[in-house]
Amino acid sequence: MASSGNADFDLYRPSEEHDMLRDSVRSLAEAKIAPFAAEVDEEARFPQEALDSLVASDLHAVHVPESYGGAGADALATVIVIEEVARVCASSSLIPAVNKLGSLPVILSGSEELKKKYLGPLAKGDAMFSYCLSEPDAGSDAAGMKTKAVRDGDFYVLNGVKRWITNAGVSDYYTVMAVTDPEKRSKGISAFVVEKDDEGVSFGAPEKKLGIKGSPTREVYLDNVRIPADRMIGAEGTGFATAMKTLDHTRITIAAQALGIAQGALDYAKGYVQERKQFGKPIADFQGIQFMLADMAMKITAARALTYQAAAASERVDADLTFQGAAAKCFASDVAMEVTTDAVQLLGGYGYTRDYPVERMMRDAKITQIYEGTNQVQRVVMARNLP
Repeated sequence: MASSGNADFDLYRPSEEHDMLRDSVRSLAEAKIAPFAAEVDEEARFPQEALDSLVASDLHAVHVPESYGGAGADALATVIVIEEVARVCASSSLIPAVNKLGSLPVILSGSEELKKKYLGPLAKGDAMFSYCLSEPDAGSDAAGMKTKAVRDGDFYVLNGVKRWITNAGVSDYYTVMAVTDPEKRSKGISAFVVEKDDEGVSFGAPEKKLGIKGSPTREVYLDNVRIPADRMIGAEGTGFATAMKTLDHTRITIAAQALGIAQGALDYAKGYVQERKQFGKPIADFQGIQFMLADMAMKITAARALTYQAAAASERVDADLTFQGAAAKCFASDVAMEVTTDAVQLLGGYGYTRDYPVERMMRDAKITQIYEGTNQVQRVVMARNLP
């Protein structure tokens, strides 16, 4: 799964290696993850079976460089893993997606010591990583955060609350953004690695959500959390810049998740309409149904092209990556919402019941339009970074 090099990185066509990866991930997802997806959703429990299977196959954090014990997968390979897992279970796809989100600041800006300390356990599957940016009063306006980090000799003391933290309580490591100089707004924010077992770290109750119920979303409380100063990621005051660079890359993983959800819904609906009969023939024979399926497939194909193009831009760190990442996330998530809604419609009354997976997919799709920046914010980002 190692990258074959930027020069050979095609915009639209995955390599044979990528195709083989897709086949293996799809097989694993259908055999080891799909059977538990409805139960995970119904019980709102963490998909431990998915984590165990992904770790056993070295698919839980494929983005970690080989030099730190990882698979060294390129951006497209990471997208494919997330897409194929999301096709059967969106909650489970947040394992590889959030491992990348949480650890990418360390990869982009961390010291060599931090990389060795934290990427190794992540690569082995001994730990998971989460990302702490949002707060109760700082969502889209992330620079308005209030969590503080005060220097005390060779330590920093962190106090504050982070909200909407994916996999909180399950992850062992947390990239936390905190204010070190209140006078400088975004340029006064620094990034740190906080460990679950650090004294003063605690978690709120799991949020009761519409979808992705198997991925715990909780508040993270930091009460006089005293950590060594060498756990700062990059230089003081560079945390917000690192956070934004991270999102340029990881919004593409949300596009991949949305893409997988949409593909799963289309695949199920396509099979259903071939079996369901009305007026003496399969409803797939009716032109109205055919047009709906055609539109769903067309939108997914467009979303996949945009997502894979953005993955290529991420791998090369193209100048227009900010636009590409925002466009892929925004478009693919809108497509996921449209396609899953149509899938429910194609199943009729059955689509509205929990006996069939498309209603879960529709609920799961909604969050992709919201997290890692709402789609309204993505449009602002795109407008400010027009190619």
